[in-house]
Amino acid sequence: MLKSARKQVTDPEGRMPLVEHLRELRNRLAKAVLAIVVVTIVAAFFYKGIIEFFTDPVLKAVGCESSFAELAKQEDGTCARIVLNGLLTPFTLALKVSLMAGVVLSSPIWLYQLWGFVAPGLHKQEKKYSLAFVGAGFPLFLAGGFFAYKTLPTMARVLLDFSPAGLDNQLPLDDLLDLITRMVVVFGLSFELPLLLVMLNFGGVVTGKRMLGWWRGMVMGITVFAAVATPSTDPVTMLALAGPIWVLYFVATLVSLFNDRRKALRAVAGPGDDEASELDLTPEDIGEIEPVPTGRGATTGGVPAQGKSEHDRVNGYDDIT
Repeated sequence: MLKSARKQVTDPEGRMPLVEHLRELRNRLAKAVLAIVVVTIVAAFFYKGIIEFFTDPVLKAVGCESSFAELAKQEDGTCARIVLNGLLTPFTLALKVSLMAGVVLSSPIWLYQLWGFVAPGLHKQEKKYSLAFVGAGFPLFLAGGFFAYKTLPTMARVLLDFSPAGLDNQLPLDDLLDLITRMVVVFGLSFELPLLLVMLNFGGVVTGKRMLGWWRGMVMGITVFAAVATPSTDPVTMLALAGPIWVLYFVATLVSLFNDRRKALRAVAGPGDDEASELDLTPEDIGEIEPVPTGRGATTGGVPAQGKSEHDRVNGYDDIT
């Protein structure tokens, strides 16, 4: 009964009062948080496997082919040791890894909830574009994280080569996972740069021609960013980050150029049914002023017209009655 009454008061144009917006925001936030919590609980049962998934390439890169259990039995070794410091560290590490996995793996759900809250206020074309941006953003972030995962062994090998001979390397596991997380986040967000440029182009902020003119500065800036963002000094890791971003930047420029051309064709055809036409507020010349013929009550030089006196004027105007 309540649902039917709520439908009756709904605005025909799809608008809702502030209370309804807040209620919908609360429901969608609850669904997003519930999805994160459920996936985090499931990931907690496999957090050891998640840790080994990220640390095994690093161990193999520095000459450790054994597992954690086998490394713990070895008294001497030439490879790096991954250790834990503190009594509460294993528990806090398990929570951190599980929560990180929950946020990442449940991202399609909470991104969909975010889309569902924003979509009703968009036009048909805007809905299509925003859905495409959300759909492309997640794969791009995963692609960046994949590149980070593949470059981690090379980075670890280069960094550990700075160790003096005869010393045993001990890598705190929490610090190592923090470094891996930062690398994945940096690589993932850097892969979102082309998507951001395309969004600015679709929003009319920057044109594809201007983006094409930035190519020298963008290539240099991306290279410097890759050199700073990667902890190691080897060119392989730097190029692994910079190379794909170069390619994605030029792909974004090409998409923007096609979008500018499409906008020009649509401007000739006119706006769509659900779009407002643009107002031309440019002032125009009104031309010469047309002379106004004098009437019965007109005056010349402040003198009343013939047949009329000042007593016949009401509030400065002729009494034409």
